[in-house]
Amino acid sequence: MLDYVIRNGLVVDGTGSPPRRGSVGVAGGRIVAVGDVEETGAVELDADGLVVAPGIIDPHTHYDAQLFWDPSASPSNVHGVTTVVGGNCGFTLAPVKAEDHDYLRRMMAKVEGMPLAALESGVPWDWESFGEFLGRLEGSLGVNAGFLVGHCALRRYVLGAERAGEVATEAEVAAMTALLAASLEAGGLGFSSSQSRTHSDGDGNPITSRSADRAELLAFCTEVRRHPGTTLEYITNGCLDTFSDDEIDLMVAMSATASRPLNWNVLTVDSRTPDKTARQLEASRRAAGAGGRIVALTMPTLVPMNMSFRTHCALFLIPGWGDVMGLPEPERLAALAKPEVRAELDARARSEQAGVFRRLSGWANYVIGDTYAPENAGLGWRDVGSIAAEQGKAPFDALLDVVVADGLRTVLWPKPSDGDDASWQARAAIWDDPGVMLGGSDAGAHLDRMCGANYPTAFLGDCLRGRQLVTLERAVQLMTEAPAGLFGLRDRGRVATGMHADLMVFDPEAVGSEPATLVHDLPGESPRLVAASTGVVRVLVNGVETVSDGASTGEVPGTLLRSGRDTDTVETSKAH
Repeated sequence: MLDYVIRNGLVVDGTGSPPRRGSVGVAGGRIVAVGDVEETGAVELDADGLVVAPGIIDPHTHYDAQLFWDPSASPSNVHGVTTVVGGNCGFTLAPVKAEDHDYLRRMMAKVEGMPLAALESGVPWDWESFGEFLGRLEGSLGVNAGFLVGHCALRRYVLGAERAGEVATEAEVAAMTALLAASLEAGGLGFSSSQSRTHSDGDGNPITSRSADRAELLAFCTEVRRHPGTTLEYITNGCLDTFSDDEIDLMVAMSATASRPLNWNVLTVDSRTPDKTARQLEASRRAAGAGGRIVALTMPTLVPMNMSFRTHCALFLIPGWGDVMGLPEPERLAALAKPEVRAELDARARSEQAGVFRRLSGWANYVIGDTYAPENAGLGWRDVGSIAAEQGKAPFDALLDVVVADGLRTVLWPKPSDGDDASWQARAAIWDDPGVMLGGSDAGAHLDRMCGANYPTAFLGDCLRGRQLVTLERAVQLMTEAPAGLFGLRDRGRVATGMHADLMVFDPEAVGSEPATLVHDLPGESPRLVAASTGVVRVLVNGVETVSDGASTGEVPGTLLRSGRDTDTVETSKAH
């Protein structure tokens, strides 16, 4: 008798092949039969009218902390995700010395929007090495999870606070390289780093990895090459706007030196800026010619992100806004009430110097979310443009009047500026580019600002009943076999005999996502945005039901993915 049999479903196997009617048999956590399955199962699921697909692989998450208090990795789990990659952007919780726990917590709270109270009370912090960190998660996961080794943790461990902003000496690079080697040997999936100007630590200083020079980064890449089943992830200023020649040259050198793919997050596509997209993909073209491989992550859905003049968000990153947004709240509130300050902020947000952040200056397109002051009653869930017209004000003044009256607490939702048909066609056009892969949810980060974890079901629903930009089988392949191939995930990403039984069963007539809602369910009762799924009938991780009819079962059959043991080496010369 088999452990589990899914009967008479429409099997979309992850390869891009047309769907076919059949059954799937599972035993010992593996798929043992696909097609005609005569043996009975201890559990039988009638999947008539349902789609059976591989579990979704999310290549860019920050579940490093959340998995300690939420092994299911919600809400990704209810949207069909069975495997997550964490440790991205150079930010990891290990290696770490005891005296640096508070520093790492405050850095993660600042750069990744993880509530400090949750980091303090929901994470045990009883490890030092990267291997010890992985060991704390082993055997208690509701999803399969692998973690890159973060640059910031390596630098903090070796350089400490005193030399965080300095170029490392040869001896310091050697010490960090040895620490990276030990972390990769323990199972780290690879190396991640950020040199983005938007990333500052909890003290407001540039994160330490921004001070690393080319020699340091290439030394780490040389070490990565020595360890099987590893990869690279990198964030730089050009990821926000457009790559410079120096940035492309460095990324190409990193990939070629490591002989490993390098992925970066996130490529945004807007029909109004086709040259920007072409320039960013130039990095992939150059890498291919130099023995490397660079892959841009891009989302197949638009992820709404709320804003606030009170807590750190993209508004705080607009060039020229720092002097005001960095003030203590009472002084910030007073400054935002002054006409001359408003005029200066508005002008800076609209200037060429604002770069990619200029898209935030469409004040009329902001929707007022939650409000608090009596004078703002009735303004919730109205757009600023209509409020400004009604009040006879400029949109920026109307918006700031609401914000000031609320004592900065107003929740703002900018309408996407790139939701036009031409932009969607441009997105679909690049999904077949070998330098592009779907992903970039940031799930586990920016918890009260955005919810990108629902992209799998939202995309599937759009492909089946919405824009229908790609076929169902291609959509599934883009979220399963493709990321499995990039990371060399062994025996995952397809519905085939011998593969791990990571499966998603869904109703094609109903699969989708509910809107995101704010809940207070984190340690310390901190808030986060979550979105429920629709039409997700079952999710299996290693043959065990983790989601039934859209709800978590509480089971923890996930594997802690370790490089070399659970991943194969993806050489860049063979990665195309």
